[in-house]
Amino acid sequence: MICVIQRVTQAKVTVDGIDIGIIGPGIMALLAVEKADTPKQADRLLERILNYRIFADADDKMNLSLRDIGGGLLLVPQFTLAADTDSGNRPSFASAAPPELGRELFEYARQRAAAIYPHCQFGRFGADMQVSLVNDGPVTFTLRCQDKAR
Repeated sequence: MICVIQRVTQAKVTVDGIDIGIIGPGIMALLAVEKADTPKQADRLLERILNYRIFADADDKMNLSLRDIGGGLLLVPQFTLAADTDSGNRPSFASAAPPELGRELFEYARQRAAAIYPHCQFGRFGADMQVSLVNDGPVTFTLRCQDKAR
């Protein structure tokens, strides 16, 4: 699984003109599922997102996690993160999970996130979403959780 997390002051996802996910300060996470991913990778990635220390402490050092500050999490499916862009002028999605697996694992991640963290909002798998955010910093990181056996 691949995830881009961004520290935000606010973020939202809109589908068909309706805001379906809105957060204030927190993390917007774009999540891509790859072919060999399992719920194990989703669990590990969620723990990393919730515990990744990207918020400032009293000394203005990045020492606080989303859990520490009680911020919002906006989890958005983003299959294009799994693109192979190493050559040519058109991305290849050969490593991306097929839609059924992508939907299944995003739904798993959505349900798991809601069960373990109270301040979650979500994008919608397969929808044409408009995503807006104010990146705070800017602070952006790429997280990846793969099965070590691969």
